[in-house]
Amino acid sequence: MNKEFIEAIDELAQEKEVSTEVILEAIEAALLSAYKKHYGSNNNVRVDIDRATGEITIYMRRTVVETLAEINSDNTEIHIEDAQEIDPSFEAGDIVETIVKPKDFGRIAAQTAKQVVVQQIREAERSIVYEEYINKVSEIAVGIIQRVSNDTVYINLGKTEGILSRAEQVPGETYTANSRIKVYIMDVRNTTKGPQIFLSRSHPGFVKRLFELEVPEIFDGIVEIKSISREAGSRTKMAVWSANENVDAVGACVGTRGARVQAVVDEIFGEKIDIILWDEDPQTLISSALSPAKTEKVLVNGPERMALAVVPDNQLSLAIGKEGQNVRLAARLTGWKIDIKSHSKYEEGVENGEYTEYTDKYVPEPEYYDDDEYYDDDEYYDDDEYYDDEYDDREYSDEEYEEGEYDDKEYDDREYDDEEYDDREYDDEEYDDDYDEDYDDYDDEEYDEDYEDGEYDDEEYDDEEYDDEEYSDEGTDKE
Repeated sequence: MNKEFIEAIDELAQEKEVSTEVILEAIEAALLSAYKKHYGSNNNVRVDIDRATGEITIYMRRTVVETLAEINSDNTEIHIEDAQEIDPSFEAGDIVETIVKPKDFGRIAAQTAKQVVVQQIREAERSIVYEEYINKVSEIAVGIIQRVSNDTVYINLGKTEGILSRAEQVPGETYTANSRIKVYIMDVRNTTKGPQIFLSRSHPGFVKRLFELEVPEIFDGIVEIKSISREAGSRTKMAVWSANENVDAVGACVGTRGARVQAVVDEIFGEKIDIILWDEDPQTLISSALSPAKTEKVLVNGPERMALAVVPDNQLSLAIGKEGQNVRLAARLTGWKIDIKSHSKYEEGVENGEYTEYTDKYVPEPEYYDDDEYYDDDEYYDDDEYYDDEYDDREYSDEEYEEGEYDDKEYDDREYDDEEYDDREYDDEEYDDDYDEDYDDYDDEEYDEDYEDGEYDDEEYDDEEYDDEEYSDEGTDKE
């Protein structure tokens, strides 16, 4: 019978994916609780299960005393003469253990033992799940959508269920029950109800991990993602760099005919991705980050970490982006606060003696070029620090520039009105010619020739937008 007991414990351990020792300890605690429930709540009982034979033994522990007057009525002490009858070596203060054989535990005691065993096993399972997923934070997991309730999506990850809240969903995405989905493990918390896994699909780290899956050079560490900024559902900007001079970091992420970046775009449902080359010089980096707009010059104010980008008059709206999105993402990507000026407005300001706080050459200072301080992912992905407070919509509002920085003729309330920035802003007539000249798509002739030669210069690929139109099936067929 005892052998069968041990075999049953081993099978239960395999089923619950916990160790046999954990289950045996749970049974010992259950028997101890049942004994106290039936015979009293004294703390002088110990239960032992032999790990080899499965034999269960219950010991009563009593302290040796010298006089009968010291013996308590709760049976926790034993006179020294009685103790020495068991073993002559016992002295006052020693602990004597004697075997007891309880009889007729009863239904209540048995039920208590069962509840303790179930509870101990459940806690062990929760602990194992927590330890497993706490080591997977910032990783991608694949799950099956279980249900959608009050805009919250519950995803089965196998051993547990993850929570994809509305705030971490991508606008425009739909979630269908029983469909498979990739998610980013954002946080794991151990609560009274067990471990809770908080998931995300809008986190910038999600795009970063997707590129690690698609680009072997990133996974192997040959190409490094230095910084990434994202507005989920709309656009992502990513700066990459490689220590190997023979490796084109941007080209490795794009892939042959854009296959690698297109795989990432498909996973995030057509979200546009701009890939630029990282540069330690902030002026070069900021100029690249403002793509697809071209900059004439970038002036910097090192101590304040502020930059002034001068762009042609006809590219001011392109540099700022719709509702300030382009410059906002560039600011998050670089870690600099960026102000945009048109060429004519800049020349006018120079004549009036403005912009004296900016210089045309950046002189690095130790406190601003410390890698740990300024190029740490966690610091520049903090929503509170760089997303809302510093680069919110108020940056381009009337309140900020009402003191003459932008005169009424050029930047009054009509700056973002329907006439100037309506849907026609990016229509074919206004931007097709200029845009196609400066930012050619990956057409057959140009891409094949460059790819074969191993050349992906910054000017050609930094400004690319990888949307659905660019990599459509029609273009591939033509290829």
